[in-house]
Amino acid sequence: MKTKYVILAGTILISLSTFAQKDEMKALKKIYAKETPTATDVADFKTNLSKLEAVATEESDKVYAHFYKATLPIVELNALGKSATPSQTAAILDAKSVSLITEGLNSTLAFENKSGKKVYTDKIQETIVAYKPIFTNLAFNLADKKQFKEVSSIMHDLYLLDTKEVENLYFAASYAVNAQEYPNALSYYNELIKLNYSGEGVAYYAKNLIGEKEEFFGGTPEAKADRDLKVKAKLYIAPRDEKIPSKRGEIYKNIALIYVESGKVDEAKKAIIDARKANPDDESLIITEANLYYETKDFDTYKKIINEALEKNPRNAELVFNLGVISSNNKDAASAEKYYLKAIEIDPNFSNAYYNLSSVKIDESTKILEVMNKLGTSEADNKKYAALKKQRDEILKVAVSYLEKTIALDDKNNEAKKVLVSVYNALEMTAKAMELKARIQ
Repeated sequence: MKTKYVILAGTILISLSTFAQKDEMKALKKIYAKETPTATDVADFKTNLSKLEAVATEESDKVYAHFYKATLPIVELNALGKSATPSQTAAILDAKSVSLITEGLNSTLAFENKSGKKVYTDKIQETIVAYKPIFTNLAFNLADKKQFKEVSSIMHDLYLLDTKEVENLYFAASYAVNAQEYPNALSYYNELIKLNYSGEGVAYYAKNLIGEKEEFFGGTPEAKADRDLKVKAKLYIAPRDEKIPSKRGEIYKNIALIYVESGKVDEAKKAIIDARKANPDDESLIITEANLYYETKDFDTYKKIINEALEKNPRNAELVFNLGVISSNNKDAASAEKYYLKAIEIDPNFSNAYYNLSSVKIDESTKILEVMNKLGTSEADNKKYAALKKQRDEILKVAVSYLEKTIALDDKNNEAKKVLVSVYNALEMTAKAMELKARIQ
């Protein structure tokens, strides 16, 4: 009789627990569904969540308890509404909370897909659509603060929330490299290779009639259709399509560089060899292989591969420019100048080639200055000094022309501006130096 009583009491306790869970689940579901919950709702959400976590024993209860815990930041953000300040948002939403939200939403989707009972699937999909832009903006803000590890984490979460947007995985890998999170970067890059991602495509632009500022519409057929429709409606003008080159070479290059950084040169070379076998016509991979040998200071092999690429495409300004760089590093100024001029002949708007040419000329002028500084004060030395100064000034004037062209092509190149200010001062062009200095940001 006593045993029966104990069993009955246990049954009652289980029943009460089940009823409690149902009540808590109802309360949580009701608050989660609100577009703008109140502060009281948020407090009730936390209370019911704690109660549910304490009594959840069944798999489904544990899954939904985890789901509500993960979505607590969303409820808190919804409660703040549109009046939320950046500091209030930042106090709730960070890279860690984005990861928790992502894991909670995806694990719930997986559970409901397996069970066949779609309790929250539709609502989760709505949440993902609504919050992807918010997470993206958070990533942009953190990137401005150079918090690259956190940006990489958020971009990876964005990919996990919508695996169709593979570009987010590419950005996650790139920011992982910037953060020197090499294991993560390698993992993401290898996944991109498995997905056969190239990033190649077309970007669609047009100018908004209001302010005539060019806007980016995206790189999808839908983006093109949207752009073309707005142009047809005369809301936008000057439509422009920009080809997006393949990122495959960059991906393999970064994989190789990560291996090199880790002291695994053989793995780096194997990765490039495998890449070239799989993509024999991908010119960017030839450059990547050349850069690998450049990084490992095997300059002879580097030049051999670059020349191989030039045979395939003699009008590749980037390749010719790279030969100039290697020549500069080998202190071969004459060859460097030849290659930079050839790169400009192929591409007259190659700003870096002009900048590097200015460097060649400045180095040349520095050698003359060293000779000048060793001269004495005799009449003969003074004549030599005057002749050398004239020669140096002529060389610096050529450097000025290259630097001015660099800035004309790339006004954001502040380093070129600083160098040009110094050269202006060396040539006693004080007014120009002061004017340019004021423009440096």
